[in-house]
Amino acid sequence: MINYLIILKEFLSLKIGPEFFPISFKIIIIILGVIIFNKILKKIIEKSVRSMVLSNGFQSPEAEKKREDTLINIFTKTIKIVILIVSFVMILQTLGIPVGPILAAAGVVGIALGFGGQYLIRDIITGLFIILENQYRVGDFICSNDKNGLVEDISLRMTTLRDLDGNVHHIPHGEMKIISNLSKNYSRVNLNINVGYSSDLEKVKEVINKVGNDLAEDTIWKNFINKPIQFLRVNNFVDSSIEIKVLGETKPGKQWEVAGEFRFRIKKAFDKEGIDIPFPQRVIHQVKN
Repeated sequence: MINYLIILKEFLSLKIGPEFFPISFKIIIIILGVIIFNKILKKIIEKSVRSMVLSNGFQSPEAEKKREDTLINIFTKTIKIVILIVSFVMILQTLGIPVGPILAAAGVVGIALGFGGQYLIRDIITGLFIILENQYRVGDFICSNDKNGLVEDISLRMTTLRDLDGNVHHIPHGEMKIISNLSKNYSRVNLNINVGYSSDLEKVKEVINKVGNDLAEDTIWKNFINKPIQFLRVNNFVDSSIEIKVLGETKPGKQWEVAGEFRFRIKKAFDKEGIDIPFPQRVIHQVKN
C-alpha cells in the first residue's frame, strides 16, 4: 500500500507550467522514436528470417513462404511487446515517476499470479515447439480438438482458426494434443465411387481416368493439380454396388475444390456412358402357396 501512495503522491505533485513543455517534447520524441524503431526492426526481422530460413528441398516455394511469414509474424509481435514495455518505463521516468516502486509492486503481483500462470507457461512452451518443428503455418488447414479450419494467426500462446462457416476459434497451444495438418506440402483427393454390379469395370476405369486427365489439363484447374485423379483399385463389394477407390494429388488446401469438380464431371460422364451409380436396393422374393 505504501508503494501505491508514493506513486500517487509523485503523480499529483507534477506541475503544469513552462517546465512541463520540455517534458512533453521528450515524451513525443520517445513515441516517435518507438514508432520509427518498430518499423525499422520489422524490416530487419523480415529480411533476417527470409535469409536465415533455408529450404529443406521437400517443400514448395509457397510452403516455405508461409513458414517464413509465420515466423516473421511471431517475432514481430514479441519484439513489439518488449518495445512498448520499455517505452512505457521511459515515459514514466521522463515524468519523474519512480519506476522502482512500480517494478516492486509488479513483482509482488507476479508472484501472486505465478501459481495460476502454469497454464500460460505450458501454452508458450508448446507454442515454441510448434513453431520450431514447423508443424503448421499461417494459411494451413488443420484439425485439432474437434475443430478445423484455416490458420489465420499464430502467437506464442494460441492459434486462431476460421472454419468453413466463418466461425473463429482461439485454441491455446497447451490444449492442442493431436494436430492434423491437411495442407502441408501437398494434399490428396481420396474418393470412393460406387457403380452397379452389372457395370463393365474396364469401361469404368477408362472413364474415370479420362475425366481425371481432362480435369488436370483444364486451363482453370491444372494449376491446382499435381497428379491427375485416377482409378486405383476395386476397393470393396458392398450391398448394392462395387466400390471403386480413386486417388489424386493437389496443391495444398485445394483437395476439396478439385474433388467437387471431379464429382460433377464424373456424374456427367457416367450418365453419358450409361454407367449406373446405384442406390441401396432390396430384392423381395414372393413365395407362392
